Amino acid sequence: MKRHKDTNLIILASVALLFCAPVRDLQAQAAHQATPQATSQDNGEESHQHQHDGSMPGMNMDDDKDNHAQAGAMQSMTHHHHMDSAHMRMTPERPATDEDRRRADEVADTLAAAIEKYKDYRAALADGFHIFAPNLPQPMYHFTNYWNGYLEGFTFDPARPTSLLYKKTKDGYELIGAMYTAPRTASLEELNERVPLGVARWHEHTNLCVPKRGQGEHADWKKFGLTGSISTEAECQQAGGRFYPMIFGWMVHVYPFESASAQVWAQ
Repeated sequence: MKRHKDTNLIILASVALLFCAPVRDLQAQAAHQATPQATSQDNGEESHQHQHDGSMPGMNMDDDKDNHAQAGAMQSMTHHHHMDSAHMRMTPERPATDEDRRRADEVADTLAAAIEKYKDYRAALADGFHIFAPNLPQPMYHFTNYWNGYLEGFTFDPARPTSLLYKKTKDGYELIGAMYTAPRTASLEELNERVPLGVARWHEHTNLCVPKRGQGEHADWKKFGLTGSISTEAECQQAGGRFYPMIFGWMVHVYPFESASAQVWAQ
């Protein structure tokens, strides 16, 4: 039994390291963007929300570097960013069949029932979901369960999302949806088996160029990062950066509490 538990802990730690490693390279970009963004909202709603942060049980409110790095990546994953671009690849559009709609409805209904309890974000924290950068203003916050992400690499369970999606409120967080993941090597048909491509388009983040380690603070982030102008390995090498053709894996957002199908599967 002890050996089994130790093995699970080793696997979990490895998953966390693999997931977070590419995000650490976005650290300087997130920190660079965070300061003016937070300052611009000091007198607004976001500032009012931060007054409540200290009373949120289970949160690590330290302004640590890893959190800023992770948030820089998470900000690029909000639904209004999802379109084919130099830094994002979407699955091709397909006409939806009646069977696609039926399966998609089943997935959304199963998900809604499974995550209902997480409308209290404290329950998500208690069940092993970890929030990215609570102190950094974001349009949507990801609470990620690394073990779920590991399992999604092998099997799909609509009741077991990798991440929960929240909006921040003055009293905590409001649950709005969830995110499924799949291996970066998954084929279109494998993705379609999980969530029908005729209803939802999966996406992956691509062509990331980051500065050399130690140079991020003074880098030109109009060129680097997930929103930078550099999108090829040749351009990245010329700028003295490090290039990642793909980071993370395939992802798809679901908003199961919405009433219209188009909003449930809005990307």
